Amino acid sequence: MSLFALFVIAIGLAMDALAVSVSGGLNLGKHHLGKSLKMAVFFGFFQAVMPVIGYYAAIGFKSYIEQVDHWIAFGLLFFIGLKMIWEAFHEIPEDQKTDYFEIRTLLLLSIATSIDALAVGISFALLDIHLLTAVLMIGITTFILSFLGVLIGCRVGCHFSRRADIVGGVILIGIGLHILIEHTMV
Repeated sequence: MSLFALFVIAIGLAMDALAVSVSGGLNLGKHHLGKSLKMAVFFGFFQAVMPVIGYYAAIGFKSYIEQVDHWIAFGLLFFIGLKMIWEAFHEIPEDQKTDYFEIRTLLLLSIATSIDALAVGISFALLDIHLLTAVLMIGITTFILSFLGVLIGCRVGCHFSRRADIVGGVILIGIGLHILIEHTMV
């Protein structure tokens, strides 16, 4: 597979992470370099590791993974998105609001947005792919796009605060629905 084809795959895999990063930036409001880097590292790392897991689990577990991956991603994104929308309409103390940048939330979002990368790793095992090159390209691309996504979200979120929570929640639910529909229509 050519480097260009791998780059296109990397961009495609990074789109969910980019959208969630924009949503996180909307939620954050004011830009914070440390939090932007934290989200980008989590998303880039998980997008890079999941193809490796998929690659090595390819033969034995393919049918099991394909049966549930979309439901897991949908459930995680739907739950977090619904919680954000609910918080936008209720007075929640600041310390109890969904924090995109908290470790537990980042882990859930990282897993939810990288499940497709697991499936790509399975396909890599069946093709002539240099795994290290592919994984580095996927991880770095996701890191960069996620970092930029938080910046974009912060710029927009500063102007819309409460509505940003609603938009962020709707984005997460939309991504979850897209994943679910994409996998059930195939």
